[in-house]
Amino acid sequence: MDKNIPKSYLGIVIMLGAVWGFSEAALGMWLRSCASFYSGALMTGVALFFIASSWVLTRRILGVALLIVIACLFKMFDALLLSYPIQHGAIGNPIFAFLMEGAAFLILIAIFNEKLKQKTGGQALLGGMSALLAVNLFPLVKYATGIPACVYPGTGYPLSLYYAPLAVLLSFVTVPLGILVGEKLLSVETRFGLANRKLRYLASPATLILCLVIITIIRLA
Repeated sequence: MDKNIPKSYLGIVIMLGAVWGFSEAALGMWLRSCASFYSGALMTGVALFFIASSWVLTRRILGVALLIVIACLFKMFDALLLSYPIQHGAIGNPIFAFLMEGAAFLILIAIFNEKLKQKTGGQALLGGMSALLAVNLFPLVKYATGIPACVYPGTGYPLSLYYAPLAVLLSFVTVPLGILVGEKLLSVETRFGLANRKLRYLASPATLILCLVIITIIRLA
């Protein structure tokens, strides 16, 4: 299999990464601290939606890796606007979460039965198991960033594990939905790719820039 990502799909992955990065920043503005206990569970479901879509479009580890890199760059850009160091818990820990979510999905997609992956139920199971693996990996963040995962008040139990059922339930829905969206984008690209080549090349950087501009305006307002 060719290891390169087709240019047309590369553009769509960049767009998905920009929207994911924007959604992460936007939710962070709404859920400002660890007091918003369920924010990690929500973002796990969101992350797996975009990761699943990217996988369907590229069928390559590099496609998912690119998506995660873009989301991480958005988080770093947000840190710049907030004058936070990269090691800040609001920056470094979410970046670690992105990496664990991507790793969890890629591990499970590699071992899942092909026929099962074609069925909605199998895709839901893939989503739930990916979320469960990701939230169990997240407490290792203290070894990567030096900042322990937030814990539920009055306990030493990490929030990622406390709200694991919510992350799993959301991912039962978001992964099949992400796969469906990826298939629709793939169908549109195959059908109208040549006719929309110029538009495609413009839409990708335009989406990236627009998302960065909106984040900047909100943060500096």
